[in-house]
Amino acid sequence: MKKIFTIKSFRLLFIILFIILWLTPPAFSYPVEFADSSGKSITIDKRPERVVSLVPSITEIIFKIGAGNAVKAVTYHDNYPSEPGSKKIVGGFFSPSISAIEAVHPGIIFISGLHKKVMKKFGHGKCKLINLETDSISDSYTNIILLGRIFNKEKEAAILVDEIKRQLRIISEKVDRIPDSKRKRVLRLMGRDPVMTPGDDSFQNEMIRAAGGIPPVLGKKGNIVVITKEEWVTFNPQVIYGCGGDRETAKIFFNRPGWKDVDAVKNGKIFYFPCDLTCRAATHTGYFVSWLASRIYTEEFSIKADQVLKEKVFKSCSLDLDLDYIKDTRVSYSHIHDFLNKTLIINFKRPMSLVSTLEGERNGIKSVGNHYSSPPCWGINHKSSLSNIRKRVYQVINKSEDTASFLYTGADMDNLAIKRERFREMEVYALVTAGVKSNSVRMSRDGGRFYEPGTINIIILPNMKLSPRAMTRAIISATEAKTAALQDLDIRSSYTPQIHQATGTGTDNIVVVEGEGTPIDNAGGHTKMGKLIARAVYEAVQEAVYKQNGIVTQRNIFQRLKDRKISLFGLVSVDECECGAEKSDLVCQLEEILLQPRYASFVESSFAISDDYENGLIGDLSGYELLCQKVAEEIAGKKITNLKDLIKPEKVPPVLHIAINALLNGIYYRIK
Repeated sequence: MKKIFTIKSFRLLFIILFIILWLTPPAFSYPVEFADSSGKSITIDKRPERVVSLVPSITEIIFKIGAGNAVKAVTYHDNYPSEPGSKKIVGGFFSPSISAIEAVHPGIIFISGLHKKVMKKFGHGKCKLINLETDSISDSYTNIILLGRIFNKEKEAAILVDEIKRQLRIISEKVDRIPDSKRKRVLRLMGRDPVMTPGDDSFQNEMIRAAGGIPPVLGKKGNIVVITKEEWVTFNPQVIYGCGGDRETAKIFFNRPGWKDVDAVKNGKIFYFPCDLTCRAATHTGYFVSWLASRIYTEEFSIKADQVLKEKVFKSCSLDLDLDYIKDTRVSYSHIHDFLNKTLIINFKRPMSLVSTLEGERNGIKSVGNHYSSPPCWGINHKSSLSNIRKRVYQVINKSEDTASFLYTGADMDNLAIKRERFREMEVYALVTAGVKSNSVRMSRDGGRFYEPGTINIIILPNMKLSPRAMTRAIISATEAKTAALQDLDIRSSYTPQIHQATGTGTDNIVVVEGEGTPIDNAGGHTKMGKLIARAVYEAVQEAVYKQNGIVTQRNIFQRLKDRKISLFGLVSVDECECGAEKSDLVCQLEEILLQPRYASFVESSFAISDDYENGLIGDLSGYELLCQKVAEEIAGKKITNLKDLIKPEKVPPVLHIAINALLNGIYYRIK
């Protein structure tokens, strides 16, 4: 007995020590010594506490490994994932403000080779400048591991690299099953005029190869190079992809002889992805390569027999909803089409009735939920009907169409928001996922032309028994609260962002469960139940939008301009002013002006005035023009007799034109 006790004690001690060692970060990881991309030797003596990151890919990595609390300031290009949006902004990537960086008192600044002014200002003081360039996927692994060492997050960094490699291995296995004769020529569209594309040695072409595509070989090196019409036609891309402003290039060139006469244009195989994914090799390389591969080979990836992974749930996380009729609640993680899917599943103790805007009135329902398909699944799902998607999902999560009622979304279930509102014995839960970047609309103004995953999905769970009348009335209460939440966040329409706020997305859905207990026959705006539903939905929508898209009420002026699809560089109508300033100088100084709260608020107020003017609530702008004149003169430091028109007239609505033109005139006359 004594020997058995000793063995058990030893095993218990070993388990305890293992847990302690696993959970406790290394105590002696410093100093960290390395050479950065410029060849400079750097020593980090302790965990950084005051960091400015001017490089979006580095910012992304720092936050992903859980070291974001050390970052005190970023550029307005650093908006992915969502957390950097809450940090101090020091300008843009190309022209960060020296004074704004100084105000942070950084100990470390992450820079690129383009930041010459930053190097000149901070290169000889106590502040450490670190340049970590990313020219390949391998470089991104090296940078992740190094940043893990710098911030004492080595375990998190190693896990992240392993996950990226795992995703790339799955894609490699999938494309290995495609014969070489069916591999497709793929080109990344970049630039405006001339047409640009990545060089032969770029990480973007490496991503194309990782996705099973064949990139062009032009004999040109660099992150971005010119591709001539002759090279374009000779390569004859079968798939073209881009991001952001690349749509403008497509509009201009894809109607011209030669440029339009390639397979990708003729067959409509042109795809657009978020620039945060296409232009970075950082934490989401495997995710983006998976998405790109699924767009290139949608047909091939739709064949179930060629899948690499078994379609099944491999992990579940429990959630706690304190309602008597709820048996259990969880988010289940599964693989469908070899890609990650996540499903919110709410099981009832007994069959319930509900109203769904997707399926109508349903009775005898034992489970409700919300299913997320990750972006690599979207193209495949678009080839299928909702009925077939539903059958496949239910098969994986072991549910029956007869007794389950689920919603479907492109918003990540890890970004689920759960809000509970209570008054005395009355209680309501709202469970919401929300994505508003690609699919937001203003009903009555915008026309629905196509489907893109975005979607605000809402599930309402009361602790009292709603009648059919109360359930349908609850839909109105929830819808009005959702719209109020979007308008208070100033979410813009995807179709007409410069003139319209969004009222929802084109694919929103709501499920209202009847609940059980005290009967309720009304859930409208004048009832306590309606108020609780509205409050829960309002709070949950705003939280879900933040989690999914990083949008909050107090976001910076640069993000709000981006929401309206306004590019400061694209606004300026001159390449060189009479005052001697070039366009890039004007834009740089405009960014510097907008870092000042006084002038940022001035432009932000113009947003509200512009919306009211477009809606006919304001008819005379003469008083506003006088204000703008005063602002221009304040910046210039002198009287201005005649404001010049420095804005391209077609780029923004009249009110915004007047406001931003005033700022530019202030800069112009200050220089002159």
